[in-house]
Amino acid sequence: MEGEGAAVRLFWRVFWLNTLVGTVATVLLMVGPWTVSVPIRLTEALVLAAGLAAMLVTNAALLRWGLGPLEQLIRLMETVDLLRPGQRLAVTGSAEVATLIETFNEMLERLEAERGASTARVLLAQEDERRHIARELHDEIGQSLTALLLDLKRLTGQAPAELREELRLAQETTRESLEEVRRIARRLRPDVLEDLGLGSALAALVAQFDAHTVLRVERNLHPDLPPLDADVELVLYRIAQESLTNAARHSGAASVELSLSPADDCGGVLLLVEDDGKGLGHVPEGAGIRGMRERALLVGGTLTLGAAPSGGTRVALRVPGRGRGPEGLP
Repeated sequence: MEGEGAAVRLFWRVFWLNTLVGTVATVLLMVGPWTVSVPIRLTEALVLAAGLAAMLVTNAALLRWGLGPLEQLIRLMETVDLLRPGQRLAVTGSAEVATLIETFNEMLERLEAERGASTARVLLAQEDERRHIARELHDEIGQSLTALLLDLKRLTGQAPAELREELRLAQETTRESLEEVRRIARRLRPDVLEDLGLGSALAALVAQFDAHTVLRVERNLHPDLPPLDADVELVLYRIAQESLTNAARHSGAASVELSLSPADDCGGVLLLVEDDGKGLGHVPEGAGIRGMRERALLVGGTLTLGAAPSGGTRVALRVPGRGRGPEGLP
């Protein structure tokens, strides 16, 4: 209701500005020394044209002064991104315009809070589903493939010589499939993160990319990290995982450096992933990067993407220490 009242007041403000200009022009015509002949003379037409031009310029100047802050509001509306919170417009201008700007800023705060809550619920459901799928892969498909591998091994010893080579090939295919299932399960839900902590999980992640991609991944994990909540560790792991995946799939990089160290300015940690690929260029952000931004916001972190010293891409995630940021995943 406050915004509607401001709109009504803004209408009357514009109305009275135009009324003022029209009144001044009318008074000048009434008391001025000029007259209009019939038919109109050239000099009289020039005087009227000059008066009309002056009236329009004055009216435009007054309206621009009164409505100027609305242009800033429109620009912010066109560029605002809820994944980059804190974008607010300075409250300036007349009382009516200031009220509209304050209402818009309050709306942004509500939208950011609602988006954060809904995103947290979605990501929590996503992690639960990943955990469920990983368990099914490990317990059902993994066990079935293991039993099949044992049966093939038993049959190989009993089969005629001409079939043993084919059975050995079948064993090798089954073994590779079993390893692939286990690898997918680890990507879906890193058990090492829960069992051994973030450092061991990141080391295992780097080893996995070293073994299964052409990337040469160097890790630099500080031994003395501040205590982190479980949801913060999960966000750090997921963003590191997504950054390495993007580097392997899209950057054309040959090497990547992953580092995790204390962030002295906020009492938290700083995760850096830098590659020597082709860089971001002007490609718009995809779902992967926006997903990383959403995860970072959940733990009060700040995610920035830019150029690495080697010319590639640099992903930096700064997460504040305990008690310095908003709550994370529910």
